Amino acid sequence: FPASSTIVYEFPARGDMPPVRLTWHDGLRKPARPAELPQGEDLSSNGVLLIGEKGKLVDTGWASNSRLLPLSLMKEHESVPRTLPRSQGHHRDWVEACKGGKPSSSNFDYAGPLTEMVLLGNLAIRTGKRLEWDGPAMKVTNVPEANQYVRREYRKGWSL
Repeated sequence: FPASSTIVYEFPARGDMPPVRLTWHDGLRKPARPAELPQGEDLSSNGVLLIGEKGKLVDTGWASNSRLLPLSLMKEHESVPRTLPRSQGHHRDWVEACKGGKPSSSNFDYAGPLTEMVLLGNLAIRTGKRLEWDGPAMKVTNVPEANQYVRREYRKGWSL
C-alpha cells in the first residue's frame, strides 16, 4: 500500500443544502496546520478540520477538544443552546434502539453512507488510484480491477 494518500469525495447538493467536498488525508500527508490553532497544539493522528465560509472547526482528539477558529468565534458562540440529545455512547445507544427505544445517534441511515465512504477511501489507498464509484451498483466504474475487493466470492457450500 502507499505510505499515505489523499482522497477527495464530493457530496452532491441535497435539497436546499449545498454540495460538500471532503478531503481525507491518510498516513503521513496532513493538511497544513491552521494558523489560528494555538501554539503548542497540532492536529493529532485522528484530528478533524472542517473549513467553512466564516471559520474552521478543529478537533485534535476524538471529539473531546472541538473548537471554532479563530478563537474569537468560540467566544461569540459560547452560549449556543444544546438542542440535540447527547449520546450515551455507541454501545448504549445501540442497545436502547434494539430494545425499541429511539434510534441511535449513529443509526444506519447515517452510518451506512459514512461507512461506505470510509471503505471507499481504503480502497483508493489500496489501489493507489483515483476511483469513480457507482453506489447503487456497488462498483468502481473506472478501475475494474478494484472491484475484486468490493465483493467476496464464497467457496461452494459457504455462501450466504
